[in-house]
Amino acid sequence: MTTLKTPKGTRDWAGEDVLLRDYIFQTITDVFKCHGAVSLDTPVFELRDVLAGKYGEDSRLIYNLEDQGGELCSLRYDLTVPFARWLAMHRNVKQIKRYQIAKVYRRDQPAIARGRLREFYQCDFDIAGIYDPMIPDAEILSIILEVFKALDLEVTIKLNHRRILDGIFEVAGVPAEKIRLVSSAVDKLDKVTWAEVKKEMVEEKGISELVADRIGEYVRCSGSISEIINVLESNKELNTNENIKAGLDDMNLLLSYLEALNVADKISFDLSLARGLDYYSGLIYEVVLISANQVGSIAAGGRYDNLVGMYSKHPIPCIGISFGVDRIFTLLNARQNKTLSEAVDVYILAAGSGKDWSGLLLERMAVARQLWDAGIRAVFTAKVKPKLLQQFTASEGVSIVVILGEDELATGQVRVKKNIEVKDKETAQKDRGQLVSRDDLVQEVKKLMEKDRSSGF
Repeated sequence: MTTLKTPKGTRDWAGEDVLLRDYIFQTITDVFKCHGAVSLDTPVFELRDVLAGKYGEDSRLIYNLEDQGGELCSLRYDLTVPFARWLAMHRNVKQIKRYQIAKVYRRDQPAIARGRLREFYQCDFDIAGIYDPMIPDAEILSIILEVFKALDLEVTIKLNHRRILDGIFEVAGVPAEKIRLVSSAVDKLDKVTWAEVKKEMVEEKGISELVADRIGEYVRCSGSISEIINVLESNKELNTNENIKAGLDDMNLLLSYLEALNVADKISFDLSLARGLDYYSGLIYEVVLISANQVGSIAAGGRYDNLVGMYSKHPIPCIGISFGVDRIFTLLNARQNKTLSEAVDVYILAAGSGKDWSGLLLERMAVARQLWDAGIRAVFTAKVKPKLLQQFTASEGVSIVVILGEDELATGQVRVKKNIEVKDKETAQKDRGQLVSRDDLVQEVKKLMEKDRSSGF
């Protein structure tokens, strides 16, 4: 018999996991909408030529599909390249703030516990169009911090500038044709030691030890934006390089905007950050949790001004951020100090017993219909004559209970109460709740729900 399991690096979503995932989606989307973003949905696979040559060494991780009808296609690797393709196809779009939440696919070695999968969600926000320098860049960084504040995760943004990094490589003596290769090696410094990175550059990338040592002098520097700007501007060898000068102009301007937005202290300037993807052209950044964790970066992105131009004669400057939903899920799921609201707002319970007791199934259905029509999530036990204690047990975790009794129903009333953990039938019967008219039921339930929301998510 075939062993039943999901393919390596994939997972099923069910129950409370879906609740938490949807909470993450909604929280992030709310921030995007506050900044005027509109939603975009693109196909799960693209023409292979659209994806080719955009990801550097990571191109080996693209899932290629079999030829169907004369078109060579591949599963999307990210949401950025499909967005660039869409922009190239819609030349009438001059400026746009767009977001997309969707699955992407990478033929990687998965590590489930660290949130690294082969099929996983990305949640992207991008600003495309011609704007004055560094204004969209500052807004993107502000959005990142707003999202993680809403998710109650303390993060720092590590940021660098591709032109500064390229300039450092030029000054160090890296040949132009090897800059991207060296960049991908340096990008591993957050995971491995400098000795390992240097070994890769020398033995695999063909860089001399002298050049590698010069690279190491610079790329291991990090600090506040103002500190690293001062380090670079005080180095005469570096500040005469045209790429570095242009990058520093951007960083000085960005710093003034971030200070105005009151977020500069949440950002570090890290010269080891390289971002391995080929399409980045300016500012690049990654987001990491301040406390130690095993999941690595939980969001990343950068400026990619030239990507749309690879598909069209009309390039459009772009900058974006991609949130790793699965890694964020891993962090929130492991956190014990807060829990997510349950999937159900109200449990409808029938009180009664005895041989002649009807079980009030039809009445429970009618009350459920009343709550459903009001958009309230409600359930009841799917039995004709459920036992009282069984119903209380089933209601655990639901914040509000509506109790139906024959005497109360005869006068057009039900009982509503905040749920408590019940240990036995006697305790369950003590708190009978507040008598409420059926006509006022929805209003009273919504009042209790609002109190729950004001006390936490």
